[in-house]
Parts: sequence; structure tokens; C-alpha cells
Amino acid sequence: MTVQTYWAERALLASGVVTGVVIETGADGRITAVREGVTTPPTGSVTLRGLTVPGLANAHSHAFHRALRGVVQAGLGTGAPDSFWTWRKVMYGVAERLTPDSYFALARATYAEMALAGITCVGEFHYLHHAPGGTPYANPNAMGEALIAAAAEAGIRITLLDTCYLSSGFGAGPSRHQLRFSDGTAEQWAQRAAGLKSDANTRIGAAVHSVRAVPADQLATVAGWAQERDAPLHVHLSEQTAENDACVEAHGFTPAALLARHGVLGPRTTAVHATHLTPGDIRLLGGSATGVCMCPTTERDLADGIGPARALQHAGSPLSLGSDSHAVIDILEETRAMELNERLRSHVRGNWTTAQLLRAATADGHAALGWDEAGRIEPGAPADLAAITLDSARTAGAPPGLALETAVFAATGADVRDTVVGGRHIVRDGVHQLVPEVPRVLAESIAALSG
Repeated sequence: MTVQTYWAERALLASGVVTGVVIETGADGRITAVREGVTTPPTGSVTLRGLTVPGLANAHSHAFHRALRGVVQAGLGTGAPDSFWTWRKVMYGVAERLTPDSYFALARATYAEMALAGITCVGEFHYLHHAPGGTPYANPNAMGEALIAAAAEAGIRITLLDTCYLSSGFGAGPSRHQLRFSDGTAEQWAQRAAGLKSDANTRIGAAVHSVRAVPADQLATVAGWAQERDAPLHVHLSEQTAENDACVEAHGFTPAALLARHGVLGPRTTAVHATHLTPGDIRLLGGSATGVCMCPTTERDLADGIGPARALQHAGSPLSLGSDSHAVIDILEETRAMELNERLRSHVRGNWTTAQLLRAATADGHAALGWDEAGRIEPGAPADLAAITLDSARTAGAPPGLALETAVFAATGADVRDTVVGGRHIVRDGVHQLVPEVPRVLAESIAALSG
């Protein structure tokens, strides 16, 4: 790794936004020194214009959903009812067509799009394990390893959240579409997942797809696997009221209460969505320090609802953010949407400070993915940075002292001009240095799935 020095016009440090910051990186890709008040770029340094923030964390991704953008909007508003459940049928159609090679191509392009938007680490909630019909590949982790390779080639870090998915519903086996998701039992899932390996760019975590997809008597196996490895554990929770109702009917408990009874909740666990919770559910999550990942652009795209983010944080749950179905890939949009959604619910502005909102997109997002040391600009942290321009049509004209507010509430992913991961300049002046012509690569990888 080449040692590099960056000079940021402005940078978000622990003390706030500081002007003229030198960020020195070492051969191990970590920050070795941070110097404030440097008015001109040092000789040989790389200049980062605008506001430099810690690299953004996308804590919840399904890479193959990127192929659904636009497709799942066709026909809306024509009178036919539409919901999460009709959207899911289209999603299954894309899932059926993927192979390890085509998944690598699509994920590489999707992760490159993330890098262009300032995302330096992705949490990939991965359940597309086997060939159509459920037959394992000769390499049983071929699909997961394709995702790991895709992230490396796109220049971002990945936490592969290998997902246990065994059932189509409470007491039912997997559907035809879901056969390639299933390992048969949680024990067989654990044996396969144990073959995945971490490296400098990769961490391996676990996921329970949902209480619908993992029988109650097998939840503890997944939780135990993650606990033994001190690995992050994620779970879709209460995204749909229909799932809540079915869980209560089958077990007499809400999904959150069922997870608590089987040892799934805790400080290394992140519940995704957590949209339809009871007050007791909120207390269970907060009291166990279980994190919650909000995905506002997907939750509104699928008409899921608005999750109780403020109540969860007050109860003790750290918050993170994800782009989930990739209706858009823009963590800045997810960040402000969490605040704006809460305003719609509460009729109150300013539920979080701007710094608190950005923390969900950086330090707390990285912690949810097992990169506890990331998400800050300080010595010893990974040299992961995103520089947001302050002179675009969206961000120009704000008073100098309000750079952070402008970035969080007005900028988009298109305003990220530079992305640094482990000291490497992955995106330079809006151009990806490892994946040329990202729009073309995205278009070709998606077109190949329909050819």
C-alpha cells in the first residue's frame, strides 16, 4: 500500500468541522496523523475539496436488487393494487437468473456505484446461495465469494452477512423460488458459512433472514454461530404487519419477543427496518442494545411505513442506515430521510443534530458491520474518506460555518467527488479509478440478465 498524504479544505473531526486538515496515511491503510489549521496543501499531498467526512457505511444491501430499478415502478398507479408482496414476485424473477459470474458482474458494478456515492463499506445481506432448484454449486460458497471479489475489485470493504433462509412461512418449506436460498437446516447453513474467510477487505457475519424464514427452534444455532466468532448478526424485523400477525398466531409472541427468547438480540445484532413495533418491542431492542438499520428509501418505495427511529434510539438502540433494494444508492439521502420521516410522524423538526445523523451513516454504520474502528478521522482509524463538494448547484451559497448542515440536508451522492478507502484514492474528481465507465458497466451487467 502506498503511503499518501491528503489535505482537506474542511474535514469533520471529533471536535466538529475544521478548516485545513492534513490526513497522513500509512502502508497499512490506516491514518497515522491528523494535523489541523494547515492553510495550504503540503508538497506532494492530494487535495480534497469541499467537506471531507469519514467514509459512509451502507449497512444493508441486496446487490442483485440493483437490477430492479425502474422495472418495479412500471405499471404503478394504473389501478392494480401493489405492495411489498407483488414487488417480491419481480425480485424472485431476477434472483432465478443469476449465476456466480453474472452476480459478480452485477455486484461489481453496484459496489462501484456505491464508491461513487462515498460509500466505503457495504453490509451485504446474502441469501442467494445455490443454483436454481437448490442444488449446491461445486464450491458451495461460489455466490458469496463472487460478492467478496466484486467488492474488492470495486475498491470498497464488505461485510458478507451470510443469511440463513429455510422456510417460506411459519411451518412451511421453501417455495420453488426460495429453494436456492435454503441450506435445509441451520446446522447445514452453519457448516457452509464456516467455509467463508475474512481478509483485509472482508469480514464475515451472519443473518437470520426473518422469523418467517428461520424456524424458531433453529434461531439459536445462527445466533450461536455469530457469538462464537464475535461476528455481526443481522435480521429483517417487522417490516410487514402480515409477518407480525402470522408470528403472533404461530408462537404467541411478536417477532422481536421471539428473537429475544432465542438469544438473537444483543449489542452485536442489528435489526433491519423494525418498522411495525409495539412499545414492548422497542424496550426489548433498546434494553439489549440491539442496533437498528433504517432503510428509508426502500421503506417508502415499498410502502412499508415509517419506523420508530427516535424512540428506538432513546431506548438504547444505535442506528445505522442502508440502501437495501437500491431504489437509489445515496446514503446522504437515507441520512436526511430518517430525520424527515420522523418530522412527518411527530410534527417536530430537529429530532437529531446533523452530527448525530451523520454518525449513523459513518461510525455506527461501520460498527453494525463489525468495523468498530472505522467511521472517524483520527489516528489509528482506517483511512476511509468521502469528500463532498460545496459548490454544486445543490450545495453552493451556504455560509462557511454550515458546511455539515449543507452536506447532510442538500447534497446527494452525485456531490461526492472523491472517495478514499484504506488510503487508496478509489474515486478521484468523480471518476472511479478501478471500474471505468460505471454507467456502462451497470447497463451491460443488468442487460445480460434479461438476454
